[in-house]
Amino acid sequence: MPNNIATVAYIIAAALFILSLSGLAHPKTSRRGNLFGIIGMLVALIATAFHLNASGWMMFLIALIPAAIIGATLASRVKMTEMPQLVAMLHSFVGAAAVLVGFATLLDPHAQLAGSELLIHNIEIYIGVCIGSITFTGSIIAFAKLHGMIGGKPLILPARHLLNIIVILITIVLGVMFTQAVGDHDMTKALWVLGIATVITGLLGVHMVMAIGGADMPVVVSMLNSYSGWAAAAAGFMLSNDLLIITGALVGSSGAILSYIMCRGMNRSFISVILGGFGAAEGTAVAVEGEHTEIKVDGTVDLIRNAKSIVIVPGYGMAVAQAQHTLSEIVKELEAAGTKVRFAIHPIAGRLPGHMNVLLAEANVSYDIVLEMDEINEDFPETDLVLVIGANDIVNPSALDDPASPIAGMPVLEVWKAKDVIVMKRSMASGYAGIGNPLFVKENTKMLFGDAKKNVDAILTAYRTG
Repeated sequence: MPNNIATVAYIIAAALFILSLSGLAHPKTSRRGNLFGIIGMLVALIATAFHLNASGWMMFLIALIPAAIIGATLASRVKMTEMPQLVAMLHSFVGAAAVLVGFATLLDPHAQLAGSELLIHNIEIYIGVCIGSITFTGSIIAFAKLHGMIGGKPLILPARHLLNIIVILITIVLGVMFTQAVGDHDMTKALWVLGIATVITGLLGVHMVMAIGGADMPVVVSMLNSYSGWAAAAAGFMLSNDLLIITGALVGSSGAILSYIMCRGMNRSFISVILGGFGAAEGTAVAVEGEHTEIKVDGTVDLIRNAKSIVIVPGYGMAVAQAQHTLSEIVKELEAAGTKVRFAIHPIAGRLPGHMNVLLAEANVSYDIVLEMDEINEDFPETDLVLVIGANDIVNPSALDDPASPIAGMPVLEVWKAKDVIVMKRSMASGYAGIGNPLFVKENTKMLFGDAKKNVDAILTAYRTG
C-alpha cells in the first residue's frame, strides 16, 4: 500500500476512534460508538497489514488469528461482574506490548539516526518501556484485587512515599545511563540498564496499586486505562506510527479525565488516590450504634404497592446476583400500575466506571429513567420508597455527618431522606471501603437480607400474584 493511501487510512481510522469516544459518552449512542471503534480498528489493521512483506504477513497472521480466537472466546464467556478484571487484564497487555516494542526498537539494526534525533529516539524508548512496565504490573495487581485473589486492604509499607521517590530518582539516573550507553554504541550495557529499569518500574507499579484500598479500585481501573493509552502513544513514537500516537493520546487523555471525574465523585484528589492508603479489607465489619429493623418479602411488596414514587439504587451486589433482569420486569409492572420509578446511579457504583449503567442497559431498562446522582439527589425528600440493592458505601450518611469518617466529604446518594428505605444485602457487613453504614440502623430503614436475585424474584412473584 502506498504511503499516501496508508496515511489516508490512518486519518479515517483516527476519525472513527474520535467518533467512537463521542458515541460512548451517552448510553443512547454507545452502540454506534462501539461500531465506529470496531470499523476504525479494522481499517487500522488492514492499513498496517498492507505495509508488510511476505514474511511479515506470515508473522502477522500467526499472531492475529490465535489472538482473535482467544479474544472472542473470552469476550463471549466473561460475566458482567467480571468486566472490571477483564479490563484490567487488557490494560496489562498494552503495557507488556509497550515494553516489548521498546526492546525490539532498541535492537532494530535498521534504525539510522544520529545526534539529537537519536537522543530523542532513545528517550522515547526509555519512557515507553517504563510506562509500559508500570502499566503491566499495576494492571496485574488490579486484576488480582478485583478478582478476589488479593484482599482489598491497602499495603502500607514504612516510608512508602520515600520509597516511591527513591525509585523515581533511580529510574531517572538509569535513563541518563541508558541514553549515554546507546550514544556510545554499548548495546550490552544499554540492554542491562533498560532491563533493570523495567524491573524497578514494574515493582513501582506493584507497590502503587497494592497501596490503593478497595474503595478506590474504580478509580484505579480508569487510571490504568490512562496509563495504557500513554504507553500505546509511546509505542507509536518508537514505531513512527501516527495512528498509534493519536489513539494512545485519545485513550490516555480520556482515561485521565475519567479518573478526575471519579475522584471528584469521591471527593478525593487524584494524587491522594495514587499515593494510596485508603480502604480496609472487603467485608470487614465496623460496628455502628443502634439496632437494625428486618423486613420480609411480603412487607416489602406492601410498601411497594403503597408507594407512588420509587427510586432504585443498584450496587455491586446487584451485579453479583445478576438481579437486573428481574428488576427490569418489576419496573415494567410498576410503571403499568402508574408508579413513578427511577434509578439513581452513583459515579463510582460497582467496580468499573459506568458498571451499573451497562448492567441496566443489558436488562433493557429505559435510559430515560436512569439518572445520575446530581440529577436525583434533591428528589429523595419527595420519594416514598427507595430500594437499595447491593449498594453500601455510596449511600453511607457518615460521608456527610461524620467528619472523622474515611469517606468524609464524599458525595453520596442521600436515600435516608426518603419516606422509607429498604436495603437488600446478604448481611450487615461493611462495603468495599470497609467502614460501617449508619443508614442500616435509621428509623425509616428496613433490611431485607438474602441473595438479591432470590429476593427480587420473590418480590416480582408476590407482586403479580397479590
